[in-house]
Amino acid sequence: MAQLTDDCFAFSGPLLPLSEMERLIGERVAPVSETERVPLRGARGRVVAADVKAPVDLPPFDNSAVDGYAVRHADLSADGDSKLAIAGRLTAGARADIALKPGQAVRIFTGAAMPAGADTVFMQEDVTVDGDHVIVPKGLKLGANRRLAGEDVPAGQVALPAGTVLEPQHIALAAALGIADIEVHRRLKVAIFSTGDEVVEPGSPRAGAAIYDANRYLLSELLERLGAVVTDLGILPDDPDALPRALQAAAAGHDLVVTSGGVSTGEADHVRSAVERIGSLVFWRVAIKPGRPVAMGVIRGAAGQGAAFVGLPGNPVAVFVTFVRVVKPLLRRLAGARPHSLLPLPVRAAFAYRKKKDRREYVRVALRRAADGELEAVKYPQDGAGILTSLTETDGLLEFLEDVTAIEPGTRVGFLSYAALIG
Repeated sequence: MAQLTDDCFAFSGPLLPLSEMERLIGERVAPVSETERVPLRGARGRVVAADVKAPVDLPPFDNSAVDGYAVRHADLSADGDSKLAIAGRLTAGARADIALKPGQAVRIFTGAAMPAGADTVFMQEDVTVDGDHVIVPKGLKLGANRRLAGEDVPAGQVALPAGTVLEPQHIALAAALGIADIEVHRRLKVAIFSTGDEVVEPGSPRAGAAIYDANRYLLSELLERLGAVVTDLGILPDDPDALPRALQAAAAGHDLVVTSGGVSTGEADHVRSAVERIGSLVFWRVAIKPGRPVAMGVIRGAAGQGAAFVGLPGNPVAVFVTFVRVVKPLLRRLAGARPHSLLPLPVRAAFAYRKKKDRREYVRVALRRAADGELEAVKYPQDGAGILTSLTETDGLLEFLEDVTAIEPGTRVGFLSYAALIG
C-alpha cells in the first residue's frame, strides 16, 4: 500500500503554499515497492522501476543517413571535383562486404552499413554519374551524412532512467534497442467517491434541489489517464457515522482515496472529522484558487494498512484545478515517477486582473491570435468554480504566482494548456 507516514505533511500554518506541498511530497512520500515486467505493447503510461541500460549500440553499426555515394574523404580534391570509380552497391540490410579502395565510391542507400574504408557520403542529388564513375564536388566535410555506431545511445548507457513515465517515444527507443519487456512499478489503486445529500447519479431521478454528480466522472477520467486502476464507490450521504466506515473500507486494498465535497467548514461538511477519527488529516487548506479547501492525509484500513487520502472541494472546476496541481504530484510520486515541473508558456494577457498576495491563482482562458501576430489570453467571462463550460470553452489556465497582485492588458503571463496539465 501507499508509503505515506502520518507526519509527512506536518504543517502548522493556516494555508499551505503550493511549492511547500510539492517539496514535502518529494521528500516524504515513497513510491509503491511492488514491480512487474510488462511487454512493450501496452506499456504506455507505466513507470520504469529500474534504470534500463542499452544492451547494444544504437545504431548498431556505422550507416548512411542518405541515398548517395560512400567515399574515402582522403580521395577528395580540395581544389575541384573528384572522379571516382563505382565499386558496388549497398542497400539497407545487405552485408557490407565491400572494402573500399583508394579512388573508389560505392552506391549506398539510407540505413545501409558503411563499407570498410568509407567515411563520408555524398547525397545523390549533389553528384553526377558518368558511366561506371561518379563525379563529386569539393567542399564536403569529413564524416558528412554518416551515422556512427552508438551515436544515439552507446551500449551500457542508461537509456531509460528509473522513474520515466513511458510514452510512445520511450517505447520506440526500447524497441530499437531490442528490448521486448520492461520492469515497471505496479499500477496504483485509487478509490473515489463523492459526498453530499444533494448529489445524484446521472441518469437517475433528480429532485428539485439536487444536482447530477460530475466530479466522479471527471476524477475517473483524470486518474485513468495517469495509469491508475480506479474503484468508483459512488455517492455517500452527509452522514458523520457512515463516512468513517466508508473511508476505512476504501483504505483496504487501495493506495489512495480521493473524495470530493465535504472538506469545507460548513455544518454538513463531515469528511474532515471522519478522516481525523480513523487517521490523520495533516493539512486541509492550500493557498490556491480555485480550490482552497483541499485536504490531504492518511487513513488506516480495518486491518491496519494505510492509504493516502485527498479530499477535494465540491465544485467541479475546483476539483479539476486541485487535481492537476495537488493530486497529480502525489500520484506521480506514489507511482514512482520522477518529479515533473510544469513550464508555463509566455502569452500576452488581454485583460486586467487583481488578486490577493501569497496565493497561487489559476484563471481559465482561451487563446487567440492578435492583429500583430502575438498569442493573447482572453479570460472566460464567468469566474465561478461551478461553471463547467469555463473548462470546455477555454484552452488552459494562466498561473499567477504568489507575489503577483495585479495584471494589466499586455502583461506577459504564464499559460498552461489543458493537455500539459492532464497528461
